[in-house]
Amino acid sequence: MKKLMIALIATAAVAGTAQAQTNAGRGYVGASAVTAKNSTVDANKADAKLFAGYQFDERLGVEAGWTNHHKTDFANGAVRGNTEGYGTYVAAKYTMPVNEQVSAYGKLGISHNERKLNTNVGNFKQDDTSGYAGIGVEYKLNQNTALVAEYERYGKTKDFGARANVWSAGLKYGF
Repeated sequence: MKKLMIALIATAAVAGTAQAQTNAGRGYVGASAVTAKNSTVDANKADAKLFAGYQFDERLGVEAGWTNHHKTDFANGAVRGNTEGYGTYVAAKYTMPVNEQVSAYGKLGISHNERKLNTNVGNFKQDDTSGYAGIGVEYKLNQNTALVAEYERYGKTKDFGARANVWSAGLKYGF
């Protein structure tokens, strides 16, 4: 009887551990190519985004990211210069599975953005901390890897440099 009780307790412990592992959260990291129209030169430019997050369960998570807006040179008559900047964010993330491979998601949070305009006439800096929102779709390639595509809004409209609206496509790795 004692051996049977030990076997039952051990089986329950193993089953409980296996169940906990399937419901446990997962961290992830990723990188994307982003494009945002530059309002100073009226052109789109490809840049980079890095992000990391944690999914508490299948639907709820949190994510933080950094988007670089590399230096863009311009000339407008006698005025010559460049713009550069970045955007960061922290957001809550809600995911809706469509099927086993495809999920749609939305993000809502706060962003901090900085833009610099350096010209032969003078230098200007603009930064803001305001709302952040994003929507996207994820396609799972396997258990750990997924393709992601997003539209994001980094706060207020920008007077110069990269605009607040950003499109991105990239790769996410879960662990």
